[in-house]
Amino acid sequence: MALPDLEAWAIFAKVVETGSFAAAAAELGITGPTVSKALGRLEARFGERLIHRTSRRFSLTETGRVLAIRAAQILAEGEAIEAEAQAKSATPRGKIRLAAPMSFGLRHVSPVLPEFLAMYPNVSIDLQLDDRMVDLVASGIDVALRIADLPDSSLLARRLCPVHRWVVGTPSYFERHGTPLRPRDLASHACLSYNYLMSGEIWHFKDTKGVEESVSINARLSSNNAEALCASLEAGEGIALQPDFIAWQAVKAGRLIAVLTDWTSSPLALNLITPAGPRAIRTQVLLDFLTRRFATGVAPWTIAASTP
Repeated sequence: MALPDLEAWAIFAKVVETGSFAAAAAELGITGPTVSKALGRLEARFGERLIHRTSRRFSLTETGRVLAIRAAQILAEGEAIEAEAQAKSATPRGKIRLAAPMSFGLRHVSPVLPEFLAMYPNVSIDLQLDDRMVDLVASGIDVALRIADLPDSSLLARRLCPVHRWVVGTPSYFERHGTPLRPRDLASHACLSYNYLMSGEIWHFKDTKGVEESVSINARLSSNNAEALCASLEAGEGIALQPDFIAWQAVKAGRLIAVLTDWTSSPLALNLITPAGPRAIRTQVLLDFLTRRFATGVAPWTIAASTP
C-alpha cells in the first residue's frame, strides 16, 4: 500500500488558502511547476479533478471542496508537529491567521496588536475581519474572536467577557417619536438592523422577572456590519440594537440614549476559539495575550459601559 502523499496534500491546502498557484509557490518557497505536479499526483490518485483551472483563476470542484478541509487539517497538524518538536523555550516565530468581527476588530483588536508584535518580533499576523461565521479549518484560521452564544464541540473555546446589546436612539428621535416602554412598542418605530443577527428582524427580550417578549421590527436601514448603522443612528433616523462595545462612548457622551433598560436581549459573549488539535508556540502566546487583554475587565466598554 502506497504511503499518503503528504507533501501534495500540504501543497493543495496552501493553494486553497492563498487562492493561487503562484502565491502558494512563493509562500512555500517552491516553483510553480512543483505545485502543478503535486496537484496532478492527487488528481491521478482520485481519477478526477480537484480544481478547475483557467489562465486567470481557479475554482474547486465538489470533491476538491470536501478534500480541502482535510488537506487544511493535514497542513495544520504538520506545522503543529514541527512546532512541538522545537524546545518549549524556542522563540515563537511564523505567521498566525487571526479572525475577528469587523467592528470589534477595528475598535479593539487592531489597537492592541502593536504591543503583541513588539513582544514577539519573529511572529507575523494576518488579521481577517469578517462578521460571517467562517469555517476556521477550511479557511486556515489559527485563532478567532467571536461574539456569540456559542457552544461548538468541534472547536476549543474560552469565554472572555460578556457583550451586552442596548436599544439606543438619539434624544431628538425620542422627542419626535416617543420613547418605547416595552419591546413590542418597537413595532411602530423606525429601526436600524444588523443583518447577521441570529433572529433576523425579530428582536427577542427578557425582563428582570423572566417575562419574554419578541417584536418584528421595521428596518429602515439594514447592513451586514453594525458600524455602518452608526451615522444614521446618530442622525436620528431610527433606533438600533447595538453592542455595548460600539455604543458605549456615544451613550456616555449623551449623543445616544439607551431605552428599555429593564429588558435584555439574548446573551452574548466574546469568545476566543481555535481548531481542535496541537497548537504552535506562536499560537499559544497569542491566545495568552488576548486572554490577558480581554478576560480581565481591562477592555474599555466593560468598565465605562457597565450601566447605560
